[in-house]
Amino acid sequence: MSDETVKDDAPENPDLGPDTSKADLKAAADEILKAAREAEPDVEAEAEADAEAPEEAEPLTPEQQILALEVEKQELRDQMLRALAEMENLRKRSEREKSDARVYAIEKFARDLLSVSDNMARALEALPDSEREALTDGGKGLLGGIEMTQKELHTVLTRHGVTAIEVEPGAAFDPNLHQAVANIPSEHPNGTIASLFQAGWRIGDRTLRAAMVAVSAGQAN
Repeated sequence: MSDETVKDDAPENPDLGPDTSKADLKAAADEILKAAREAEPDVEAEAEADAEAPEEAEPLTPEQQILALEVEKQELRDQMLRALAEMENLRKRSEREKSDARVYAIEKFARDLLSVSDNMARALEALPDSEREALTDGGKGLLGGIEMTQKELHTVLTRHGVTAIEVEPGAAFDPNLHQAVANIPSEHPNGTIASLFQAGWRIGDRTLRAAMVAVSAGQAN
């Protein structure tokens, strides 16, 4: 091999010579390695690209296609049934809310009218039966007018779903319908209703005002 051949194969670098420092030699070597790395193909990038490339799906067989359609049909059927059930629940809830609004719309107004009924009841109770026969014709007419007005008021309340709570001495005490204001000895069994102090009322299924009652403590010793 001739000197000319060795010279041609060596990398060209006019700055390198016998007096070149170690730092310059190292820098020249780094440049050669860098050029070699840049010339090599990016194997890792090609591998990642191949991994990210979607694989072509194999075509489904006729049996697989039928099975997929059956699954899709069942899913659509379930969705339709759920939607119909939700619509039915919404319809029932709307009907219930509309019915409640119709029944309970006058709840506050009816509660205010109860004081009118109470005043009429007190006025009628203030006159004993023994004294009613002694009334003049005008007094009897006034008393009859009050009784008719109270009866008409109760009729109107009943027409709109407002009814009186039935209370009978000796009946079981119900905390949802009755309010105990006293505990007194009576001939009725212990814990039952002894007497009524103020009438109770309900509207629809709700208690508009609980009946004020005295609860029996049993017979006195």
